[in-house]
Order: sequence, then structure tokens, then C-alpha cells
Amino acid sequence: MEIRKDTETEIVMELSDEKVSLVGDLYVPENAQGLILFAHGSGSSRQSPRNRFVAQYLNRGMYATLLFDLLTRSEEAADLVSANLRFDIDLLSSRLSGVTDWVVNNSELNQYGIGYFGASTGAAASLVASVGRKEVKAIVSRGGRADMAGSLLREVAAPTLLIVGGEDHPIIDLNNRALNELGTQAKEVRIVEGATHLFEEPGALDEVARMAVDWFIRYLH
Repeated sequence: MEIRKDTETEIVMELSDEKVSLVGDLYVPENAQGLILFAHGSGSSRQSPRNRFVAQYLNRGMYATLLFDLLTRSEEAADLVSANLRFDIDLLSSRLSGVTDWVVNNSELNQYGIGYFGASTGAAASLVASVGRKEVKAIVSRGGRADMAGSLLREVAAPTLLIVGGEDHPIIDLNNRALNELGTQAKEVRIVEGATHLFEEPGALDEVARMAVDWFIRYLH
């Protein structure tokens, strides 16, 4: 696949091991310094306005971004009724791992160091998918359920930043517990004061994006 620079490219990834097709949106700025894969949260998709806001911020910071749907269209339709798949961390992490393989095997993309940006259950999927992958250099979680990575938290080696809203008290507690379990030495919980779970307050997402860029600059290169 030919990658068009400085323009968003819609791609369809065939993951042969699962025989599924996942749709993603790829943007590669000129002189990109790394590639950030986005794993969206429960009940969301690659169209998430919050993730797209952060992705655009990262693009301006010279990072390529790939936002993709973790579920197929038929799975999304089923999940709207059952709400089961969005919490299936094994499935979500395997999809993220498959997309990472797709990047690693793409001659136009495998030059970039890889970072993960996960939200909600996508954060747990990012942590699980990173285990054993040296090409994943850094992870950022936004309002994430890092705790749902379970015992695999101890095996995470990539530097991990957990960003939580200051008013999102249950998630703060869960992330602090997950922080203690994380195997990586480079790990932090950062609080966006006054922000709730979706970071809808004025300036909250800007703060998330700045923290993410700072983390990727520190560890992705």
C-alpha cells in the first residue's frame, strides 16, 4: 500500500489469522517521528471526537496516527445489543496486536517506533497487546481501565502514562492500583484537575493531548 503523506488515508486491514477486516484512518505527516495506534473505549469507534482531537494534536507534534475500529461492523451491531464485546479484553487486545503486526509488516510504516493510545477498555487492550513487543515503545491511557489487564500488568515493559480526570474518583482508584502492579519502571498517574470521565470540560482534552505528546517525546524516540 502506498502511504500518502500529509493526508488522511482510509485503509482496510485484513487480519488473516482471524479472517476479519478492520477499517482504519491513517495520517502520516511529513517527517513523522513515530506512529501512534489508537485503541478506543467501550461503545466507541475510530470516529470518537475525543480521540480524533488528540490524534490531530499528535499530528501537529509530528506523529503519525492510526485510528481503527476494533470490531467489525457485524460485531459492532451485535455489541450495541449485548454490550459484551466491548469488555472482551482478550478479543480487543488480539485485534490491536493484529494491527500492530500489519504495521510491522508494512515497508512504508515499519520505520516508525510505535506507541499506543488507549481509552477506557482500549487502555487495557493496549497494555495486554504490548506484552512481549519491543516495537511498542510507550503507552498512554486516557480515562482507562488499566485494571482490566489483570495479571498481565506485571509483564508490561513499555513506559506507561495513566491520565485520569480529577473528578473521576472510581477510575483514579483503579488506576492507582494498576500503577502498583505495572511491571515497567517508567510509569505515572497524572490527574487533569476538574475533569470528569469523558474530559468534556473546557481545556481538559488539551491537557490530555499535551501530556500524551510529552510522554511520547520522552519515550518513543
